[in-house]
Amino acid sequence: MKRTFLFLFLFAAAATVSENLFAQGAKTKAGAKAPAKAPAKNAASAKPAAPATGEFNITGSVTGFTEGTTVELLNGQTGATELSTPLKNGNFSFKGKMERPDFKIILFNRQQPYITVFLDNSNVNITGDKATIDKSKIIGSPSHTAFEQFNNSLEPYKDVFAPDGNYDEAQHAKAMKLIYDFVVDNKAAYITPLAVIRYHQIADDVNKTETLYNMLDPKLKVTAMGQYIAQQIAEGKINGNGTILPDFAQADTSGKPVSLSSLRGNYVLVDFWASWCGPCRQENPNLVAAFNKYKDKKFTVLGVSLDKAKEAWIDAIHMDGLKWTHISDLQGWQNSVAQQFQIFNIPQNFLIDPDGKVIGKNLRGPALERKLARLIK
Repeated sequence: MKRTFLFLFLFAAAATVSENLFAQGAKTKAGAKAPAKAPAKNAASAKPAAPATGEFNITGSVTGFTEGTTVELLNGQTGATELSTPLKNGNFSFKGKMERPDFKIILFNRQQPYITVFLDNSNVNITGDKATIDKSKIIGSPSHTAFEQFNNSLEPYKDVFAPDGNYDEAQHAKAMKLIYDFVVDNKAAYITPLAVIRYHQIADDVNKTETLYNMLDPKLKVTAMGQYIAQQIAEGKINGNGTILPDFAQADTSGKPVSLSSLRGNYVLVDFWASWCGPCRQENPNLVAAFNKYKDKKFTVLGVSLDKAKEAWIDAIHMDGLKWTHISDLQGWQNSVAQQFQIFNIPQNFLIDPDGKVIGKNLRGPALERKLARLIK
């Protein structure tokens, strides 16, 4: 799992970047990363956010919380507390300075749900109630307004992003065009990298994502979101679409060697995971659903585990109901196949066609379902 922008959790249509970052920040400690080595017009006009001068002043008024409740302003990427204050008569305030607009989390007594703010150096007023705190009203921040407008523009296409949404080619094409046009019209807006990320979620084509990324103003490429996109593009080109995935073989749970080539003639999702990887385990229900839906239509999964303990590996397989072939050399991050394919973060996967050609990478949640729905009738 990566320290910046693990978008496993961004597959819900209206999910926010910071929600994923906050959830990811807590899970990174689990060790799922290898050791270091409108139409566009309706979609937010996304005017450039406030310049990096001055300061932000957040004033909040909320109901339903007890007096003295701890209110924290968290870094949207790491989940680290940046500011903290007790709630007094339902009111709280924060003051500081932003180098550039970015996501922040406002958390009450370290409990979810929480408030997501795309913050800039402006005067921000927040009002809400405990029962619906994640839907609090936020005014005063041009960046947050642009964020809300962009999310609202995608609302008609929420099924395109939803894990259980039915694939609709026309809706998919409309969502792609809306996001593409938004990026073209807002190349310098700080919210625009989020649009590129959303595009990448449904494009399933790293080259298309790179085209949009190259349109961004240079100042956006150094942001956390910009760096995440660059990382996704770089990784997407390793054994990318159109290449034949090299053959390999490892022992299955019974010790019998199984090769990738033995599965030729099927669509195969080569899934890199481990029993100790929280994000992998969270993704497993999606894989189970896809496997059950398409297993009788020449689709299967080949799980490559980065476990070291055989018992934990097999227990996880049974616990999660993973009824496909599993292999491992039980060498952890030194797994020979993981080394062969430069797998430094998990979960990761490759989807290959019946001839062994890569036709998708890192397809999770709705992305995998969309791809299979198009391929397998």
